[in-house]
Amino acid sequence: MNNPDEATGGATFDDTALRAGLETFGGDAESRRVVARHARDLADSGRYAGDADVELTAEHVVVQLADAPNGGPVERWNWWIGSLDLAFGGYAEFRIRQFG
Repeated sequence: MNNPDEATGGATFDDTALRAGLETFGGDAESRRVVARHARDLADSGRYAGDADVELTAEHVVVQLADAPNGGPVERWNWWIGSLDLAFGGYAEFRIRQFG
């Protein structure tokens, strides 16, 4: 698969919309940008769509991160990615390892 759009069925991930949606969780613009970049990488991989049978959209990410117990965008992202890694395996590469 040479074209990332092939992994997402031709859809493109709207990281601008995700950055806007992440404002709900506080944090600064840089933390929202980092989460959006990792979310785009996850969407481009097609892994989540394959495992969960759900297209990864900006809205879907915000809904999932709202379930996190607390924290800013990075903490919520890592909580969700940890949950996916426990459920399906293979998501650790999408964890934000160092930030700030």
